[in-house]
Amino acid sequence: MAWKKIYLDLALVPPSLFLLVLYHIFLCYKIKKTPLQTITGVNSVGRRLWVETLIEDTDKKNILAVQTMRNMIMQSTLVGTISALLSTGLAAVMSSTYSLNKQQPAENTILFGAHHNELLVAVKYATPLMFLLLSFFCSSLSIRFLNQVGFLINVPLHEPCLISSEYVSQLLEKGCVFNIIATRILYIACPLLMWILGPFPVLLCSLALLPVLYNLDFLLISKQGKSAGNMVEDVKTKLCYRIL
Repeated sequence: MAWKKIYLDLALVPPSLFLLVLYHIFLCYKIKKTPLQTITGVNSVGRRLWVETLIEDTDKKNILAVQTMRNMIMQSTLVGTISALLSTGLAAVMSSTYSLNKQQPAENTILFGAHHNELLVAVKYATPLMFLLLSFFCSSLSIRFLNQVGFLINVPLHEPCLISSEYVSQLLEKGCVFNIIATRILYIACPLLMWILGPFPVLLCSLALLPVLYNLDFLLISKQGKSAGNMVEDVKTKLCYRIL
């Protein structure tokens, strides 16, 4: 019966993760082709206009810039802290599991799936740990770029000055992109953490996560919003949109 339980993990977990990966590939495609139909694309354009407005009027809006950058750094710090805490707790569980004579989790805590295969149990713990560490790494990169923007956004513009609004916008975009990547990796790590309980929670968590992410990533255009299509095309031709 053990081989049947292993096949249950192999049949449910990879398709669940494939759905999340396929969704993010589709999201990246939409961001590249039609960015103004996604929340990420609209926010990117808004951030670029925000940087240009602040740099042109630094004396009156420097406090606004500092407060906004502080809030963004706090958000990246929160994601990195959550990833670090979860990875530390998961590493402690792994250490205690394999130190007590390689004792496996109790059968009554597993919703089907294999629980006596040492290699599969190691993969169950190592995979979410890898994702959490990657999320922490991306959060640290986001904080690095956002700190640079906090200094440069209040620099007054002069003719020989090397600091331009485009340069600051690129730094801000990189910081925001790494923040988005860290958050998305943390989202994907949630179904992987559920894998410890069995393959069925992974499938259910992945299916529940897809509609939530779709509503967070795409603009739901109504019939009244279709008349704004020409305006969107005009904006797309005037604004140069790049993520990195």
